[in-house]
Amino acid sequence: MSNGSVLNTSALSIGYRRPRKPPVVIASDLNFSLRPGELVCLLGPNGAGKSTLMRTLARLQPSLSGQIWLDGRPLADLRPGQLARRLSIVLTERVDVGAMTGFGLVSLGRHPYTGWTGSLNEQDQRIVQWALQAVSAQDLANRLTVEMSDGERQKVFIARALAQQPSVMLLDEPTAFLDLPRRVEVMELLRQLAIENNQAILLSTHDLDLALRNADRLWLISSDGDLFDGAPEDLILNGAFERVFSAEGVSFDRERGSFHTRKDNCGRLLLHGDGVTAFWTRRALERIGYAVENDNENGNSSFYPARAASQAAALGSITVKLRENGAIYILDMAGRKDSFSSLNALTTYLRRAGAGGNADAKADQNLHTRR
Repeated sequence: MSNGSVLNTSALSIGYRRPRKPPVVIASDLNFSLRPGELVCLLGPNGAGKSTLMRTLARLQPSLSGQIWLDGRPLADLRPGQLARRLSIVLTERVDVGAMTGFGLVSLGRHPYTGWTGSLNEQDQRIVQWALQAVSAQDLANRLTVEMSDGERQKVFIARALAQQPSVMLLDEPTAFLDLPRRVEVMELLRQLAIENNQAILLSTHDLDLALRNADRLWLISSDGDLFDGAPEDLILNGAFERVFSAEGVSFDRERGSFHTRKDNCGRLLLHGDGVTAFWTRRALERIGYAVENDNENGNSSFYPARAASQAAALGSITVKLRENGAIYILDMAGRKDSFSSLNALTTYLRRAGAGGNADAKADQNLHTRR
């Protein structure tokens, strides 16, 4: 069973068996597929079963029922060596590999092909070098893994999985221990590998923004065990994304693809301006609790209901004016106009107006000007 896919499931049920007790079912009746050349991100709340699903697909733990096909063959029928040539996995746990070089670690990916001796022939060595080059880690070949940063080690582990030349790569939280630049780098690397090598790559992640920006498809698994499969944009527009991640006090904003908490707003402000400065001005105002209606230079008006916005009359307006030396923010409230040279000064004033806010804002503005 393939239908153009390299991995398929039918009525799959995942969970845990217990001695002399009924099994713990985490999700059931799962039917999905992975296709060559695509990056799929597995998302869901904590405890929804992401790691359990990944381990089941990798045959690290048995399924409760149903069937999994890999390259058209039942997963259960493949011998370990056959499975290792078709599927590789990078787990989230930190692995202690001792005093091993980057080349040595990546060469472990050739084990399914080298036999019991583990000796690399000329072709194996070329593939190891290719895998290191594919992840831009050639300079790590002779470095000890204990001397590498988390981002460098993750690249080498991905190269090891790549050296297996599998049809499917599974990665469980590959960016968990990385800083933001390295998370972006690894996610873009995986997308590039899927396209260039025509591989199916499935990764679980909690990084929603990177998943929305990079994944060809999402698998959303809910706390109730339901799985939604589709393009990120489709799952946002049909409400599946919001249903899976909605929780008490938290909601998903479809217009901007972000979460925010539901709190009473401070009031409503009109924002006059356009472009990137107006965008971040709106973000700053919403962060401190204001509902913002944007009236840009083209005369278009849009309402951004930050935190349960009231439809009451606006408290005032803020105009963004761009100057050569930066932006000026003019607050018009209750017939009084004040100008601020930084968003920190503006938000400080709004947050603490009537309680030293004006003095604090002016002090910040003076400091900003001196800088």
